Amino acid sequence: MKTRTFPKIFLTSIVALFILSLSVAGHTAEYVSVKKDAVNIRSGPNTSNKVVWQVFESFPLEVIKRDGKWVNVVDFEGDKGWIYETLVTSKKSVIVNVETANMRSGSTTTDPIIATVKKGVVFEPLEMKGDWMKVRYKNEITGWMHNSLVWPANPL
Repeated sequence: MKTRTFPKIFLTSIVALFILSLSVAGHTAEYVSVKKDAVNIRSGPNTSNKVVWQVFESFPLEVIKRDGKWVNVVDFEGDKGWIYETLVTSKKSVIVNVETANMRSGSTTTDPIIATVKKGVVFEPLEMKGDWMKVRYKNEITGWMHNSLVWPANPL
């Protein structure tokens, strides 16, 4: 009598894919920020690799992977590169990812606008309230921004 293994293999594959999808869905991204101004982002994990761009203090980055003392990162525009691990910190920051964004006194669109902010401005995230994030700029101004206006949208 011939035994069919296809259904068993198929079922095993489906279960494996399901387990994999659960682990990916539950994965939380790791975000870091740059410790100082004029830090080089390189094309590879070595100081001999080409500098592909420079970033400033508090610039937020998402960690893709780590390789020894180097961190492979991506920024809010999708640019990728490598940074030496001692040049980043786990301190959270967010960056405005639209041309202009309104900072408000509260967490609704009916609250007064207290500042208009340009793309690329970095803030310290303080708290989340639904889809709104309370942010602070260099201890100078604190207000609320919708999380669709900044990257990462939920860093806390």
